[in-house]
Amino acid sequence: MSSPQGAAPPVSCWVVTEGLIGLQNQAKGLAEALGLSYEVRTVTKPGFPWRFLPTAVWPLGVSRQQADFNPPWPDVVISCGRNSVKPALSIRQMSGGKTFAVHVQHPHVNPALFDRVIVANHDRLDGENVLTTQGALHRITKDKLDEAFAQFKPVFGPLKKPLYSVLVGGTTRSSSMTADAARDLGIKLAALAKETGGSLAVTMSRRTGQENEAVIRDCLKGVTAYIWDGTGDNPYFGLLAHADAIVVTADSVSMTSEACSTGKPVYVYDAGLKSRRLRKFQDHLAAAGITRAFTGKLESWTRPAIDDMKAAADFVRPALIKHLGVA
Repeated sequence: MSSPQGAAPPVSCWVVTEGLIGLQNQAKGLAEALGLSYEVRTVTKPGFPWRFLPTAVWPLGVSRQQADFNPPWPDVVISCGRNSVKPALSIRQMSGGKTFAVHVQHPHVNPALFDRVIVANHDRLDGENVLTTQGALHRITKDKLDEAFAQFKPVFGPLKKPLYSVLVGGTTRSSSMTADAARDLGIKLAALAKETGGSLAVTMSRRTGQENEAVIRDCLKGVTAYIWDGTGDNPYFGLLAHADAIVVTADSVSMTSEACSTGKPVYVYDAGLKSRRLRKFQDHLAAAGITRAFTGKLESWTRPAIDDMKAAADFVRPALIKHLGVA
């Protein structure tokens, strides 16, 4: 397996999450930024009564799938999300401290229990071993975007410029997208394409819902628009690579962070945020000049570049090298 710069190979790494793509991509992205090969381990959600109690009181082993967690223990475990906290700490304990443990997102336990913790600014966590980033970690890199640009050039290359890529989420515990909001978004997107003579490249998620997707599709009938139908290769990286500007719905920290990592203008559409935590995240990016609100019109502007992945890898790597050197 690969190893981080300066460390002696081989270095084994497990990525531990409950299996949600957004969580997996954050942990995988950090492993890749460190130059680590990794194996994926998926944990179960805890049963009664633990899922109703704070993570700090869960016993070690809660939500751990025994079949996936057997020695030899890895040199590194990178966990992400609440349900992976105690499984990761369990691995660290059972390894006798051999395993270097990194957690992504607020662990809701004492961060000192991990070797390193990485949180976004809206998580409000401090500590000597804690790094605060602008947004969520991700897997977007220049090389991946270059590869996607070439792969999807036959799809997006012929579309009229400018090309506006649109990342549509939907209803979550923190946000609600109604049919009215979907219609408003669709109308604004269509108006943008007509006014500028450009094209739209749209991808929607399962959270969007069939009704909202149908509403948006109907609004875009009169303009040049590529709308992914869910078949074939996922064009997500291609949308980011070919976009002249990106419109993203506010419900997803991951999608917003990934869009911002491209260095392109990013516009955020609020379909109905309900979470103060998510609102704080979006407000921070807007106040920092990293994003702007999508109102149907786009301005020509530049924004500060953010490189959370480099910052995260630079934060973890020295401690990991030191740990492996004395292990």
